[in-house]
Amino acid sequence: MSENKEKMVSVYAEANPNPESMKFVMNQQLLPEGQSVDYPNVESAMESPLAQELFNFDYVSRVFIASNFVTITKNSELEWVKLIPELRTFLKSYVEAGGPIFNEGFSVKKAAPAEVGGETSAEDAEISKKVIDLLDNYVRPAVEQDGGNITFKSYNDGVVTVHLQGSCSGCPSATVTLKAGIENLLKRMVPEVKEVVADGVTI
Repeated sequence: MSENKEKMVSVYAEANPNPESMKFVMNQQLLPEGQSVDYPNVESAMESPLAQELFNFDYVSRVFIASNFVTITKNSELEWVKLIPELRTFLKSYVEAGGPIFNEGFSVKKAAPAEVGGETSAEDAEISKKVIDLLDNYVRPAVEQDGGNITFKSYNDGVVTVHLQGSCSGCPSATVTLKAGIENLLKRMVPEVKEVVADGVTI
């Protein structure tokens, strides 16, 4: 056996609240902790050979890659019970063979500085900072458990706008989570927050 043989990769599938998404967890680091990328289509995945390969499966409609998992969203009537074995086998073989996850020189783009809408007051900037801290420390870990990600987009006049990725994007229960969970938490911890909305998601 050659000494540089890749270690055995284990892949297991984990359901999440979005019935169209499945989280595939590996014993292998794909991205540094806390980083993630979301590809809503094959055109957006040019920097990731792994994501491009996944889009070759005609039922794959979205690919989200985070620290040690890949969340795949499907677009067909096919049941997960039929798709999971094929996707698990593919991911295991691809990663064990040392297939590139990202192109050479790739790095996760840093999010643009948070907007606070209109003229940024010191008070708005302070509220935004509190909201970002809460999202990072309390909300994101739970959302990652479900195979997705949430990022702060803006704060303006009591309204926090967030961006949902991975399994959260298009999930029927995402709006419930947003309103019942995240909005309640932020209102309780930051009284100035009146509402939380998701960018591109209609309630």
